[in-house]
Amino acid sequence: MEINMPDLGFHTEGLLIMMAVLGLSVWADLRIHKNKAEISFRDALLGTLFWIALAIGFFFYIEWRHGLDYASLYMAGYALEKSLSVDNMMVFVAIFSAFGIRDQVLQHRILYYGIIGAILFRAVFIGLGTTLFGMSAWVELLFAAVVLWSAWAIVKGGDDEEIEDYSNHWSVRLAKHAIPIFPRLLGKKLLISKQDADRAAEGEQNLIYSRRAKWLATPAFLCLVCIEVSDIVFSFDSVPAIIAVTREPFLVYAASIFAIVGLRSLYFLLAVAAKYLCHLEKAVAFVLVFVAFKLAVSGVEHISGIEFVDITSQQSMWIVLSTLVVGVVTSVIFPEKGAAG
Repeated sequence: MEINMPDLGFHTEGLLIMMAVLGLSVWADLRIHKNKAEISFRDALLGTLFWIALAIGFFFYIEWRHGLDYASLYMAGYALEKSLSVDNMMVFVAIFSAFGIRDQVLQHRILYYGIIGAILFRAVFIGLGTTLFGMSAWVELLFAAVVLWSAWAIVKGGDDEEIEDYSNHWSVRLAKHAIPIFPRLLGKKLLISKQDADRAAEGEQNLIYSRRAKWLATPAFLCLVCIEVSDIVFSFDSVPAIIAVTREPFLVYAASIFAIVGLRSLYFLLAVAAKYLCHLEKAVAFVLVFVAFKLAVSGVEHISGIEFVDITSQQSMWIVLSTLVVGVVTSVIFPEKGAAG
């Protein structure tokens, strides 16, 4: 998708602008929701639209600074990451349910810390992924297989109604061995002191916890660990898919981060609306097949030295965007039985 396009390299200006805008926006978002007892559907919708508007604004910045081709690659990557997030959010719903966390403010806080971790881990994975791409054309074929497997997993997963018990997830069991645990929630705290634990345990003989530990983790902390590990697992699907769209580290990171920072609002929105997007998964799977095809063709072209197909960055963007829009529109027009009610 980027034949004959010069490398952007490490774009300091764009990275600083992105971090400044996102940092200020996250701070404002936290201030707005600081004293709210719950996150309404209206709040979630407005928040989601705000984060999407920021991502679109960054598209115009890249177009102004580097041209439409690079901006198109960024937008295609962003749309793909955002769409893949829908399945991720449904897993987060199951994780919160497994830990009995229904307080939306606490959910908001856990997602906030989870997003900070996701931003850091994405930087590592994107750095490793783009480095691998530069090593050999055969890596493109390997990544094409990974992306194609992700598409197959989405289609197969749609028929799998088995729900995992995330309170017994391997990451939770590992955390329990590494950190002293207080057995129940205590307000909105992730970690509590021994004094707080002792006061909370007064009159409750059945609470078992380490009396010698100075600090203990609550189930909210275990929930955060599970969400963080789940996001790392998701990144093994999403990062290769975005790198398959564009191999520019700056564009990959920008697309991924702009999609990630809006996940808190998207979570509360999708908790209500996701059941209506019954055909979006099929659209995402089709996009992944398209991306895998392009990646495989690119690998074969580099190995053989023969050009087979020439799909421009702008064409790729419109294919990705139009396919996802079709998935949303068909979900509204042709809902599954039971979804409309």
